Amino acid sequence: MEKKEINGHIHVRYQRPETSEAELKERAKAFFHEMNQRRTVREFDTRPVPVEVLENIIRTAGTAPSGAHKEPWTFCLISEPDIKSKIREAAEEEERISYSHRMPDGWKADLKPLGTDWKKPFLEEAPYLIVVFKQSYGIHEGEKIQHYYVSESVGIACGFLIAAIHQAGLVTVTHTPSPMNFLSKILNRPENEKPFLLLPVGFAKEETYVPDLQRKSLEEILVRY
Repeated sequence: MEKKEINGHIHVRYQRPETSEAELKERAKAFFHEMNQRRTVREFDTRPVPVEVLENIIRTAGTAPSGAHKEPWTFCLISEPDIKSKIREAAEEEERISYSHRMPDGWKADLKPLGTDWKKPFLEEAPYLIVVFKQSYGIHEGEKIQHYYVSESVGIACGFLIAAIHQAGLVTVTHTPSPMNFLSKILNRPENEKPFLLLPVGFAKEETYVPDLQRKSLEEILVRY
């Protein structure tokens, strides 16, 4: 591998096969069509998924860019039924309070087409849960290491994670019970880590229905200059 010193630090030459204009167009179009099939799914088949699939999905999330390359994330992979049960119990308690007291009427009205409520059986039915924690700061040999753009970095990694789950042929639902501090306690995470996102992962049930929603058109989301 060709290397070069720049500003006192070793860099390696970036190499990627050249792609023709036709290939560029085809690959971009194919990836869009693949990702356009992605849907949020709340009904999971209980059949197992090979753990190496989940490991490679998380490896993919770990390729995301991050502020100053600090990689301020921790991915907790959970298959133990007792832990999943505890997470469901705690999440449903928070959701029950949210639906009855915290959420304004407008929010609940917006959620009605999605068919959601405080009950979260998928937290036990899915063969795996991935809990993503953001590291407010790092720790190395007992010393604090500053992290930068933590929420932005972890958000990008979660986008990679969701795309990798779909690409592998699995499904998920982004679950963010609020507050989520119970995840830190159940999983015994250190003080510098804060829960960011909870993702059940597995196969969709054979007969699964999702809301008949439409995504915004390109004209609605693109501004040209």
